[in-house]
Amino acid sequence: MTEREKMLGGEFYDTRDMELRTLSNKAKDLMQIYNGLPAENIELRNQIIHMLFGFCGENTRVNQPIWVDYGCNISLGAGSLINMNCTLLDTGKITIGEDVLIGPDVKIYTAVHPISPDERIYTDETDRKAIKTKTASVTIGNKVWIGGGTVILPGATIGDNAVIGAGSVVTKAIPANAVACGNPCTVKKMINERGE
Repeated sequence: MTEREKMLGGEFYDTRDMELRTLSNKAKDLMQIYNGLPAENIELRNQIIHMLFGFCGENTRVNQPIWVDYGCNISLGAGSLINMNCTLLDTGKITIGEDVLIGPDVKIYTAVHPISPDERIYTDETDRKAIKTKTASVTIGNKVWIGGGTVILPGATIGDNAVIGAGSVVTKAIPANAVACGNPCTVKKMINERGE
């Protein structure tokens, strides 16, 4: 099993693996190009974001700047918007549904490290220090609205039509049709069929 397969499978993997470094470097180069493009150059921005993300549906918008680890582990559904200065650390898969609104400065994390410092930082067989890392994917359903400054932690899921209040820290599953906020993010009310 390759280190990339381990990473995407949620197993501990070696972050120093050359295939992973190559993918990360490619993403950083594409990010630098994308973030430096004139805002009005929509055609080239669309081309670059389709190269950066693993999947990017029709009529999406990703405002600059955007920050990713690999990019290729991100799926962005049709009609969705990612506002400026968002960070998607996609060591694990990040799946964003259709017609999703993600406010500015939202952070989505998928990397997990051991709690114990002796396990978190270890010395490998060549006497080099390394960081023990595994991943937990994040899934965001369709028609979700995530307020600015929200942090979504590894393994969290957000159901269809949910609204996450600005500045929240999502640590676990938020059900469909919920309005939730806070640190940790908790459900405050449910939305009915009329959106009330």
